[in-house]
Amino acid sequence: MRMRVLGLDIGTKTIGVAVSDPMGWTAQGIMTIHRKEWTSDCRELEKLIQEYKVESILIGLPLRMDGTEGDQVKMVRGFAEKMKKQIGEIPVVFWDERLSTAAAERGLLEADLSRAKRKKVINQMAAVFILQGYLDSQGR
Repeated sequence: MRMRVLGLDIGTKTIGVAVSDPMGWTAQGIMTIHRKEWTSDCRELEKLIQEYKVESILIGLPLRMDGTEGDQVKMVRGFAEKMKKQIGEIPVVFWDERLSTAAAERGLLEADLSRAKRKKVINQMAAVFILQGYLDSQGR
């Protein structure tokens, strides 16, 4: 059996969360965490890691279109470092997330969701796109 991967789209206000199926073939959106403070955010992630028996974490890296790193990447890397210290031995992998939010927005527009509904699920859908791209690249 393959391992389950937790996919995260980390923003300053929310964290979009997706998880792979037990075989590691498909990504499903599970929630959007509305960020409060570090300990609360981490507690939410720890619950999900235990609930889904996650064996690795994939974090979307918001590179600029030219591939360089900006302030958002620094924020995401800082969050990941802090999270690694808290959660322990679970491997953390970064994945280029350029255009994932745009792709998620297009998908939600095609589904004809209202702006209010899109706003509620956009980060979760971005996490699905990020995780699915990673799973596909692994030949799963």
